[in-house]
Amino acid sequence: MGEQDRDAEAPSAPVRGTRLLELVQIMDKLRLNCPWDAKQTHASLAPYLLEETYETVDALASGDQAAVREELGDVLLQVVFHARVAEERTDGSGYDIDDVADGIISKLTRRHPHVFGDLTVSGPDEVTLNWDSIKAAERAAARGPAGSGEQGGPSALDGVPMSQPALSLAGQLLRRAERSGVPAELADQPAGAPSISDVGRELLALVNRARAAGMDPELELRAAALAYADRVREWEAGQARSPL
Repeated sequence: MGEQDRDAEAPSAPVRGTRLLELVQIMDKLRLNCPWDAKQTHASLAPYLLEETYETVDALASGDQAAVREELGDVLLQVVFHARVAEERTDGSGYDIDDVADGIISKLTRRHPHVFGDLTVSGPDEVTLNWDSIKAAERAAARGPAGSGEQGGPSALDGVPMSQPALSLAGQLLRRAERSGVPAELADQPAGAPSISDVGRELLALVNRARAAGMDPELELRAAALAYADRVREWEAGQARSPL
């Protein structure tokens, strides 16, 4: 048997992504035939997106790869579900899962000119700088020549989700500010608003200190909180064993 004959008989490798197409079809069927799925909206689904994201972070922290795989599937379902809801809109603002994929494909291609273009970078730090520069240019273009930020002009903080948990919000604000050249000591200066307590100012300064040390304040506090939870459970177990 010749080499070409052997190649012709060899089974072809499965194409990655085919199961994603099946998931889209299943979501269509659920939306049409399940009363619960049919009544959901972007607003009603929002808590599930947040919940599944946190459950994925928990799974990642546990190191249980089977759990990570399952939770990633739950997050993926939320993406497909929201795209399916959006597809039904008739006011001209609708989109489908292909539009969602097209958007992120375009963004990744645009922000990685060292991969998809002819730009040469020296390392990951320069990749980050290029990403931030390209992102800033995109924001400026989206505003147009007459656009303005919240304070009367474009800001490095534009696009930061202000509704996220306070600790991660502080970390993201400080990270964005640092990348745009804002002096680090600005975070340690007294707040102008009289409603900001000393504790609040100290917490922000502590987040700034964590970032200066290369730590993620959200993950550091999470680790400390989980360790505290373990100590509480150990204490409870000791209390249960103690004679009356």
